Amino acid sequence: MMPERLFVCTPSKLASYADCPRRYRHTYLDRPAPQKGPAWAHNSLGASVHTALRNWWDLPEERRTSAALPRLLRATWVREGYRDDEQERAVYERALSWLEAYTEGLDPDLDLLGVERTVAAKTAVLALSGRADRIDARGGEAVIVDYKTGRTGLDADDARGSLALALYAFAAERVFRRPCRTVELHHLPTGTVARHEHTPESIARHVGRAEDTARDIIAAERALADGTPPDEAFPTRPGSLCSWCDFRRVCPAGADAPVKETWAAVETLQPAAPPAENASPTVS
Repeated sequence: MMPERLFVCTPSKLASYADCPRRYRHTYLDRPAPQKGPAWAHNSLGASVHTALRNWWDLPEERRTSAALPRLLRATWVREGYRDDEQERAVYERALSWLEAYTEGLDPDLDLLGVERTVAAKTAVLALSGRADRIDARGGEAVIVDYKTGRTGLDADDARGSLALALYAFAAERVFRRPCRTVELHHLPTGTVARHEHTPESIARHVGRAEDTARDIIAAERALADGTPPDEAFPTRPGSLCSWCDFRRVCPAGADAPVKETWAAVETLQPAAPPAENASPTVS
């Protein structure tokens, strides 16, 4: 008997199904995929900031200063989704203030294992891979760092409950052959860090959750192949995320959800407060 094929996935692929099976189907199975809605400004902002930080770490150590950030952010800036040029300029200035405040608290000679580094691992069910924003080397261990640019702050519960961070830690421990239990969410708008220290047991629970989700996806894909109607095999899961869904216009639940402007999530962003001299980001 042939062994079952491993389910090839990333944390975002698993999260897509957990959020809404229909969204998963539209994203990963339907060909041609339904047309997505317009680009979201908050996604453009997040991509711009992440890429600027990646390129900042790529600079020679002596050039990793705040003076390099305006050029780096301009070069990576994604313009889609904003209400108008005025809003875009204001958000750019806020993003630059976040980056300047954040990098002021960083050691440019930080010992890094990777920046936007892909890590991968296998279980009895999964062939898992994912790209971590940053992986630090601290005291013989690997530490997962994930940047966040959303409006709201984060706390230790967010770090503890993040499936993606736990799966990155699981994979990084196997790639680098060193313990990886600490995961951190760095919230750039507030300069705060939400940290959680996993145990082998808590990592195993997250991996088990991921495997359960993969089994559900496999079962749904088999049902679809056996003739189950697509909307029955992959049902809609209505909720607050419907207003932000790329497939809102082709989904009955999305049509009933409140309309969100593409720039709604960036309208009330605030500039970062300057860090105290020689201060590290605070820990939630």
